[in-house]
Amino acid sequence: MIQEFKDFIAKGNVMDLAVGIIIGAAFTAIVTSLVSDLINPVIGLVLGGVDFTSMYVVLSGDVPADTGLDAARETGAAIFAYGAFITACINFLIIAFVVFMLVKSVNRLKSLAERPDDVAPEVATGPSQLDVLLQIRDELAKK
Repeated sequence: MIQEFKDFIAKGNVMDLAVGIIIGAAFTAIVTSLVSDLINPVIGLVLGGVDFTSMYVVLSGDVPADTGLDAARETGAAIFAYGAFITACINFLIIAFVVFMLVKSVNRLKSLAERPDDVAPEVATGPSQLDVLLQIRDELAKK
């Protein structure tokens, strides 16, 4: 059983998966920073200088006015944090688009690698050896 596990770990697919997960985690951190540090401030500026990620509506409970999202959550009140949800949606759309472009590029490269580059055109060849022998036989039969 231990040998089977070693064989499983040694397969290239497992190592590729591990590398993909590590790169994906790093990429997710970059996208999160892009959204929270660049996109959300622009949206907040458009909305009048409001911190977009902290936008919420109190559904039930008492939350003092101008309380941040984290402080509102700590009060135990039921809140509808639509700003955090929209931020998560923006993160998802960016990551999904990049993954789509990556898969599209990999598929294009695979199709180019599988397509033979130098396909010789079919050249009309003369008669085969069998055809020549049959023709000689037929000529000799006529005489």
